[in-house]
Amino acid sequence: MKENMTDVKERTFAREKAYLSPYAKQSKDTAGRAKEEPPCEMRTDFQRDRDRIIYSKAFLRLKNKTQVFFAPDGDHYMSRLTHTLDVSQIARSLARCLSLNEDLAEAIALGHDLGHTPFGHVGERVLNALSPHGFRHSEQSLRVVDVLEKDGKGLNLTFEVRDGILNHPSGGSPATLEGVAVSLADRIAYINHDIADAIRAGLISESDLPAAAVKVFGGDTSERINTAITDIWRESAGKPYVRMSDEKKEALEELRAFMFRRVYAHTNEVIQESAERMLRALYGYFSERPEALPALYRETAESDVDRAVCDYLSSMSDKYAIGVFRDLYVPREGGV
Repeated sequence: MKENMTDVKERTFAREKAYLSPYAKQSKDTAGRAKEEPPCEMRTDFQRDRDRIIYSKAFLRLKNKTQVFFAPDGDHYMSRLTHTLDVSQIARSLARCLSLNEDLAEAIALGHDLGHTPFGHVGERVLNALSPHGFRHSEQSLRVVDVLEKDGKGLNLTFEVRDGILNHPSGGSPATLEGVAVSLADRIAYINHDIADAIRAGLISESDLPAAAVKVFGGDTSERINTAITDIWRESAGKPYVRMSDEKKEALEELRAFMFRRVYAHTNEVIQESAERMLRALYGYFSERPEALPALYRETAESDVDRAVCDYLSSMSDKYAIGVFRDLYVPREGGV
């Protein structure tokens, strides 16, 4: 008997029922979408969300957004896109070893930074200081998938993916264990690969890392990530939670504090200052001239100029922001 497309999805549902943890979110049990739409015959809703995110414009722009180092000399530094793929891989590994829903974890991970600003956390800090509403990239990521993508129609993602995107920062409260796994994966990824980038850039060496944390986690990126995943599995397998042991959590926080002291606060301060000045200038320019915003943002500007300007600026890649600033403020040859 020939199999049809619906059978493919039903087979996925059956596999999840047989093998997933009782604490996992099964695809058939999704709370659904804000706007009802015909289901895909072959893909589950979480698989469909993953595909929508991958093919979104915001996802494509991540390749030219800074993670930590602005326009580094070298091909092997993390961008916002490579960080996102890294988080996705770690989240899938956690979901697999804990028998959680890998498709849901992957979709959340791929969408968690869609609303991040150009120039990394410098950009987020600037917009948060300028906007009367404040600015948090997790909230902007949700706004991207809800409102801004597809020329203002949004992606209409499931509740579980949207919740995981919004609640991925430390201190968030995801509604699913898959969302918790992504939050932990994000922390594991950025701390460990930012360490690798900082060593590559010559800002620190392995010997500078806190000895106590290295003793707990290991001496290189691969070992530290493997230690973190193994620890979470040992702590959480078969349990109604996903968490790291106190020992590993404290060591990870020690590494994070070290990175803030030695790297994040000092990474190319001249470039950070330039990025901040550019974004402040662009914010001022478009706040005073909302009619100059692209069409997608002008409708929002009619009721909330600040929101429209933040939507536009946070959508920019580093290169695009520099190009817009140059067009507006740098005199051209011949005065044209």
